[in-house]
Amino acid sequence: MGMTWLRWLVTARRHPSAWLLVVQLLGVLLYPLMEDTPGGRAVFGAFGILVLALALWVVNRSPSRLWIALALALPATVLSLLAAAFENAALGVFAHLLESGLYFYTASSLIAYMLQDHQVTSDELFAAGATFTLLAWAFAFAFSVCQQWYPGSFIAAVAPHEPRTWMELLFLSFSVLSGVGLSDIVPVHAEARALVMLEQFAGVMYIALVVSRLIGLTTLRMGMRKDD
Repeated sequence: MGMTWLRWLVTARRHPSAWLLVVQLLGVLLYPLMEDTPGGRAVFGAFGILVLALALWVVNRSPSRLWIALALALPATVLSLLAAAFENAALGVFAHLLESGLYFYTASSLIAYMLQDHQVTSDELFAAGATFTLLAWAFAFAFSVCQQWYPGSFIAAVAPHEPRTWMELLFLSFSVLSGVGLSDIVPVHAEARALVMLEQFAGVMYIALVVSRLIGLTTLRMGMRKDD
């Protein structure tokens, strides 16, 4: 039993990207249950801290510098806790700004990690998925900041003049980054449209440069195995 637990722990430590990916996908399912109640918002905050901790773990395993991620994560956590404790929207905006920066930095760290060699490992495949979710979260936080600084930046079919919820902004981010465009949320301010265009560019470049490279290396390795 002890050896089985040790092997499981060693395997888990080898795949930090997998943990980050699983937790973020779990968040997609849990966020709708957290948004509308005070208790749910508290859990939402705790869940966000967990994601930040996993992001730091991932950065620590990549070629990037951990102190940069810490400089973003620590004040973001403090500001998030203060914003929740005092119900201060301004503090929440700056927390989201720092979290967006951290997720962008973590995504770039994972991309550097995936591009540093010419072999595709299982953790790099998990990293490809985690990078996509990190970019989606990063732009969703950027949308949230934009909405606070420029009220009415986004409208929707339901309650068009009300601020968009976190889940709506995350849904918009996934829709734009994936290229499907299936969202009822529309950016109407110039600043919001600029962010959406940047995310569209990021989504196309991610598939063209990162995903296509992983597919090419995997295909090449399978071809070499057949030749042997």
